[in-house]
Amino acid sequence: LPAQGSLLYLDTLHASFPQALAPRGTALLSWAPKPPRAPAGWPLPSLYCTPAEAGTLPSRDAALRVQLLFALQERALHVLEVGLAAELHDALAMLHAGWPGLAQDLELGKLSPQPGLPEDARGRLQALLVPDAARAAELRAECACGFEGIVQRLWPQLEVVVVGTAQGAEQLYCDALRQADCKGLPFYCPFYRAAGALLGVNLWPEEPAPRFLLCPDWAFCEFLPCPAEEELRTVLLDELWEGREYELVLTSRTGEYSRCRAREVLRVAGFHKQCPIVEPVRREGQVLSVRGESIPEDRFCRSLCRAVGLWPGAHLIDYVCVESALLGASSGATAPHYEVFVELRGLRDLSEGQRYKLDQCLQEDFPIYKSFRFKGSIGPLRLHMVGAGGFAQLRGALGSPLPMPRVLREERLLQLIQSAVIS
Repeated sequence: LPAQGSLLYLDTLHASFPQALAPRGTALLSWAPKPPRAPAGWPLPSLYCTPAEAGTLPSRDAALRVQLLFALQERALHVLEVGLAAELHDALAMLHAGWPGLAQDLELGKLSPQPGLPEDARGRLQALLVPDAARAAELRAECACGFEGIVQRLWPQLEVVVVGTAQGAEQLYCDALRQADCKGLPFYCPFYRAAGALLGVNLWPEEPAPRFLLCPDWAFCEFLPCPAEEELRTVLLDELWEGREYELVLTSRTGEYSRCRAREVLRVAGFHKQCPIVEPVRREGQVLSVRGESIPEDRFCRSLCRAVGLWPGAHLIDYVCVESALLGASSGATAPHYEVFVELRGLRDLSEGQRYKLDQCLQEDFPIYKSFRFKGSIGPLRLHMVGAGGFAQLRGALGSPLPMPRVLREERLLQLIQSAVIS
């Protein structure tokens, strides 16, 4: 992370949330088992109340639980910072399920043994805890009242949730958090990254949808107009048009210069002092296509949400898709098709008629998909319900803190999510 990027972030954060830079006023919930990416406010390490070692534990679940415990120890938090919205989502799910154990650890000033927490690391981290019976009692009282708005109730001075990645696949978790646990709190996504490079900064923290000012000195960017023209020709920053979409082509220096299509599509939302302001739209690598129909990630999600709205009482928690070719012989002798795995709240099972609603929504939203379905070239979609915790296990199995893939391409990940199917 360039120092210029962090300083821009800290200045913007302080201007909108005056107490955000208070010492030990920020809790970081982020798993980085490999050499960790510096947190957003790394020039001021005194901001953080969570020890750096907690984020580097070998287990994602252990790392998030330990960081959550240290965050709970500090009542006067002003900022909750997370690498991915899914990390906050899963940490709060741990709070829902395990708050009695967390309260006991707070009361005794200890760190309970758990899988993925080596004993030597547990000893070092436990030495940083202080017994706090009053804070433990407060945690028990607030959790006993339910979890809507729990984040603001546990940390009454909290001003903002800072999210490293809040767009694309992570938007689903942001929306769920805003409606329940983090109700009433603003979310601020300060940076735009692609292919490992930092490209832009968000100067508008109080706006609900993140927009990023592309900074020309941080990497060399080119852009392919979307939809693709017959002749693939990139354009530069000063040739972009407001309102148009472009695929990002990135040249960065990692030992030597490398040029690649980042598989990210951006929309130009405007300009700030001649520099473009962009909104990430979708990841091109997350397209569903078994016959060349190409259903983008963002539009599939809209169709799925529309189908969920037709199931009374259902709320979508998470989902992934698989193209039937990945299943091999286990997919049967049917035509190529999609398999969709969903976690829902409010429904324990779905009838065949309800499951078909998703296939019907896709046919209504994508004429080419409807045509292939009518001809029998694409078989009917198969929908599976996944039990609570199945998607958290999937995120842990990814092995690195990346946004959730919405189209699985690896057999091991497919097998893991299949093992969590309940209906």
